[in-house]
Parts: sequence; structure tokens; C-alpha cells
Amino acid sequence: MMLYFCGCRLDLDRAELHRPDAGVVKLRPKTFEILRLLVQNAGRVLRKQELMEAVWPDVHVGDDNLFQCIREIRAALGDDTRQTVKLVSGRGYLFTAEVTVAADAPALRPAAPAPAEPTLPEVAPTTGGTPEPAADRPSGRAQTPPAKTRLRRPAAVAAGVAVGAVVALAAATQVIPQVIRPDLVVRRAPPTLAVTAIVDASGDPRGAGVAADVTARLTDGFAHIDTIRVVAPRVAESASRAEPAALSRASSDYELRGELQRAGRSWVLRARLIRPATGEIQAVATVSVDAHMPDPQLQQSRLAAGVGHPLARRLNESLEAGSQSAAASAGRTKVVIEQATAAINQTSRERFGMAQTMLEGALAAEPDNVDLAVALAALQMRGIQMVWYTPDEAAAAEAQAGAALERALAAKPNAIAVLETQCRFLSATNRFVESLVSCARAASLDPWNGLALYLIGLGQLHLGRFEDALATFRQADQFDTPAVSRWTWRLGAGWAQLMLGRGDDAVPWIEQSIAITPGTGRSHMLLAAALQQAGRTDEARAAMQEGLRLRPGTTAKTVAPPTRNASPLFVEGATRLITLMVAAGLPEQ
Repeated sequence: MMLYFCGCRLDLDRAELHRPDAGVVKLRPKTFEILRLLVQNAGRVLRKQELMEAVWPDVHVGDDNLFQCIREIRAALGDDTRQTVKLVSGRGYLFTAEVTVAADAPALRPAAPAPAEPTLPEVAPTTGGTPEPAADRPSGRAQTPPAKTRLRRPAAVAAGVAVGAVVALAAATQVIPQVIRPDLVVRRAPPTLAVTAIVDASGDPRGAGVAADVTARLTDGFAHIDTIRVVAPRVAESASRAEPAALSRASSDYELRGELQRAGRSWVLRARLIRPATGEIQAVATVSVDAHMPDPQLQQSRLAAGVGHPLARRLNESLEAGSQSAAASAGRTKVVIEQATAAINQTSRERFGMAQTMLEGALAAEPDNVDLAVALAALQMRGIQMVWYTPDEAAAAEAQAGAALERALAAKPNAIAVLETQCRFLSATNRFVESLVSCARAASLDPWNGLALYLIGLGQLHLGRFEDALATFRQADQFDTPAVSRWTWRLGAGWAQLMLGRGDDAVPWIEQSIAITPGTGRSHMLLAAALQQAGRTDEARAAMQEGLRLRPGTTAKTVAPPTRNASPLFVEGATRLITLMVAAGLPEQ
């Protein structure tokens, strides 16, 4: 079955969304299922709870899971105005586009009348319709245009046509079909993760509440990952503390255990990812936060993210094991990548060059190592975004990174590092709508992934969605992971505030970013624009002088961001920023 709307085609058999301008858009299974439900119920408000119960049956998940799917759908459809997938306040979501339904082949008719069934008088016949216009016909193999009908009761139509075809085939042939549809093949169930209740060992009266909240946040976060199944903590009235672990050990592939302690002024959370069958510890994560932080929600969010982020990545690596890199070289690969990352933590052109040389040398020794190729591609994308390449170098780096990512995605389609780099690649090459989809996929495999959130915010900025971008950067700051990317979302938040005309609000965000990574130069120029907008002209000039010291030769022409595929709102805002920088002392030529 095919569903057509807004120039798009939803292929229910292959679980694919086809767009006329972008080919097949890859959606993760849960997101596709939400889109299918919305489209098949076009014109009817679907309650949030109704959607969540349909897509996550018998699994406890938070509202964020649904919100993330809706964001991915809007990005995939280019629904920047939120008018196609519309939030009906207090009720749910409404798919507003007109939908038509078609089959790939003429409907099969039974040899004898089928048993009487309730009729659907408002649905037009599914044969003899008007062929779709050539301009709207999806690309692909040549075929007779399928019959179509306007979809008024979509769920009933889709189910009725599918069941009718099966009944007709059985009546006509009286044999079992020999062709098995791929979506009906029994697949191996995803591995199970049991999240056991965090043990309060703090001796603090507030400890039990903090531990319970962090447990709930970890459970919700891991439940968002569609490559695993999550077993929530099980607490029985007469159960001992060890019973939840015993219950999960019998049926779970992985188990998460943790203890909350107090150390001076800090909460300290230690968590382990364990293979229950063998007792083998797969990963250990520790995080500490200020116990006197005034915002308890932020405190608990950072505790959960501090262990959730590294454990989610380690779990992903475990599930994606069997890459082309030999096990013996995996340790060396990790060390090289970590060293290269450390070299650019305090970002500067010189450190970037050191990191690139390091990765290129390692890849020359292991040319088939997917992980090294992806790490180099990620670095090259940073070089393009920071304008550290000449135009010719940037074109060569883009081509090399694109080829490496194509191979990596074929080898490791669900690897977080690969998806993050593809996200950065699409962002750096100004394919912002596609980048939102890819970045959202990376974030869905690690819900505490600040780097993916930063890149989502960057895409939203370029698409003119400044308030959305600010909210995304703030969410990344709430998690504050990974530390190596902390400066990026704080700079992004300052940039978003500037685009909204809030120079005073932008200044502290940009200053925090510079305090972490002071060597970029461009950050100082953005700070100069914020100070100029806030009327602090002397400070603005000082910030611009520092930026020019770090990036000599920069002019208004060379500092301007690329505008290809960017929203007119972004172009207008970027022009205002350049004007502010010139007023603060940036040379025009």
C-alpha cells in the first residue's frame, strides 16, 4: 500500500518515506510508526496517550519519546511551520494534509461473494480512479499509475484493502503463497536491558528521592532507544534489595546497576553495565554534581546523563561489535581517537592539524578500519565548519569524508559515531533538513548526546527556527555531556539569542563557551557582536581585537556563514550580525 500526501509517498510495505526532493528519507521504526498512524488517521486528532500506547505497548516511556518522534517527522517532511503535523493544545496531534491511498497492483477479486461485512459508504471504490499527475508520480520503475482514492477513514481502508487482497488470493488459488514478505519474516528480538533501582548509599535524607528520580530518568532514556528492550525496576512489597537483580538476570542480556553516595558537597553516582549471565562488567561510569545546586531538576538530569551517556555509547558499541577492525586493534583505535579528540578539546588551528596528522597516520597503517575513517571524517567536517581549509582543501575533504561515510553506514548503520559524523557532514554541507533526521537518529540511540543535540540546534538555526534552536541548546546544557562538546552548545545558545535580538542574554553563554575553548577566534567575534548589540561598545572592540589576533586577516566577507539552503530569516539575521561585527572593528575588506 502507498499513501500520498504533500508530494510525498509513504510505502507501508517497505516502511519508507519518499520525498520528491530528497529520495528515500530514513526514519527509525518508532518514528515511522507514528507517521503511519498520523497519515492513516488524517483529519482526526490522535491523543498523545493513544499514540504512545500504540507504539510503545506495555513499556513505560516519557513524553519526550513521542516529542522526539514528532520532531523527526516534521524535519523529514520539511514541516517548519508545524502546520502539517499540528499540535492541538490539550488534545493531541492532527495530520492536516489531504491523503490518497493506492495499491501497487489492481485489487484481486474473490471468485465467490465474500461474507457480508460492515460497509464504509463514505469511501470511494479502490479501482477506476484518476491516475496521478506525472509531476507527482514517485520516481522508480515504470508502471501503470495505481488506482487511488481519497482517504477519509484511512485505518479502515488500509486494513480492508490488505485483508481483502489476502482473502481474494486464498479464494482464487486455495494454496499458500510461496513468496514471503520481508516485513512478515520473524526476526530476532532485540536485546533486553534491565534497569535496576539506584541504591541510596548516601546517608543523606534527600538521597532516596534523588536515587528514585535518577532511576526514572535512566529508565525513560534507555526506553527511547529502539535497538533494545528495557525492563523497568520491579519493586515488590516483600522483595529484598537483591530481588530486582535476580528477576532481571533470568531474562535480560544486560543489566544497569548503580549507587548514589555523598562526598563532601557533591552527589556521586556510580553505575555499571553488566552481563547478568556471566557477571562480566561491560562498562563503568561515574559522575558527580554539586549537591547544593539550586535547581534540583538540573541536578538530577546531570546525574542521569553523566552515567547514561557513556553507558548508552558502550552498549551501542557492544551491539555493533563485529566491525571490520580486528579485536586486537580495537584498543589501539580507541586510544588514537581519544588522543586526537583531546588534541582539539582546546580548539585551535594548530591543534586541529595535530589531530588530523595523528588520524591520517593511523588510517594509513589500517586502511580498512571503519572507526578511524569515521573519526577522520568527523575531524574534517569540523575543519570545514571552522573554515580551517582553503576552498580546494575543503572540497577534497568533503569528497573524502562522503566516501568514507558511505562505506561506514553500510558496515555499521546503527553505530552512534557513524550517525553523528553523517549528521555533522550533512550540516557542514548545508543539507539542513536531512541533517535534522540523521542527528535525531543519533540522539535516539543516545538520548543524552549533547553533540547530536548541538547539531540539531545548528540545523534549526539555519532553517530560521531560532526559538527551537535555543531550546535544543538548552537541553544539551541540561545534560552537559560529553564534556568535549560543552563549548559548542553554549556558543550555539549565545548565537540563537543574538539572532533573536537579545544581546544581553547572549553574552554570558558566549563567555562560558570561550572560557572552555578560548582559541577559536570566531567565538570572540560573536561575543563582539553580542556586546555591540547590548551597547557595550568598548568591550565589543576589545573582543573583536582578540578575535582578529587569533584569526588575522579575517574580514566581513570571510567571516560570513554560508547561506546555501538557509532560511531567509537566517540570512537576514546573519547580515545583522556582520553589521554589528563591523561596528565593533571587523574590517569590511
